[in-house]
Amino acid sequence: MPTRLRSLLLAFALTASLSGSAAAPKPAPERPGGVKSAMFRLELPWPKPRVVKRKPTLGERAAKIALRAVGVPYRWGGSSLTGGFDCSGLVYWAYGRVGVEVPHSSYALFDIGRRVPRARMKPGDVLFFSGLGHVGLYLGRGRMVHAPQSGRTVEVVTLRKSNYGDRLVGARRVVPA
Repeated sequence: MPTRLRSLLLAFALTASLSGSAAAPKPAPERPGGVKSAMFRLELPWPKPRVVKRKPTLGERAAKIALRAVGVPYRWGGSSLTGGFDCSGLVYWAYGRVGVEVPHSSYALFDIGRRVPRARMKPGDVLFFSGLGHVGLYLGRGRMVHAPQSGRTVEVVTLRKSNYGDRLVGARRVVPA
């Protein structure tokens, strides 16, 4: 009997005797060209590792909610799916849906939460643009959702592929009281 096969059989016997059950060896998959391998693969009766789902952060939840507004028309002073949104109204509405009250003003939003460096932005961070007259919600991977201007609808844009990337002056993370 070849040494390699003898070693595998010995390992199988040892495993079966330690576990108290005989786990059947499974043949290895076929090699390219249809040639079966002489090797066997053991499937041990150990439990599979548990995958623990992480609860989404407040910002992630707000960003996901804001995505529901994509396609809703821009309306100055608006803060609803039926009436439309302006930029700060979108942030106000999204955070309101997760139970956090924020101001409906881009200038007032700049004073809430804590400052976040551009390299550490996370989904849900509020993005501010030159003059502080425009805001959006960061989605991750360089994207944001925002209500751009009259005649347009709520949209998702990639910061570096739009003129918004160059105009970004700050980001704030909303921290509940």
